[in-house]
Amino acid sequence: MALIESENFGLSAQVLQEFYVTVVRKIRVPLEPAQALEWIEQMEAFPCLPIDSGFVKIAAETSERFHLSYWDGAIVAAAQLMERSLIHGRSERRATLRTVRVRNPFVQPDGLLL
Repeated sequence: MALIESENFGLSAQVLQEFYVTVVRKIRVPLEPAQALEWIEQMEAFPCLPIDSGFVKIAAETSERFHLSYWDGAIVAAAQLMERSLIHGRSERRATLRTVRVRNPFVQPDGLLL
């Protein structure tokens, strides 16, 4: 919750899309679509980077440069374009890509999973 309450929190339309699909279809106890949309409405309070053709090109270039999937490249590109310096992701390691640092919020500083 501290991350979301910070003033430097932002997301991309892609992250909202992935959130919706995950909570409605991929988790053990899925949310009803209306519940997921309520969550998305709450997230509208934060900056959200839209997806357009220019963004897709930057995401693809980031993907190629850092040998990431397109989707991960898009998240890194969105953070960079929004001038965010930290991404909380599922990576098992910490990494720095351009000006963006990737950190798994479930890994303690000593490298152990929470």
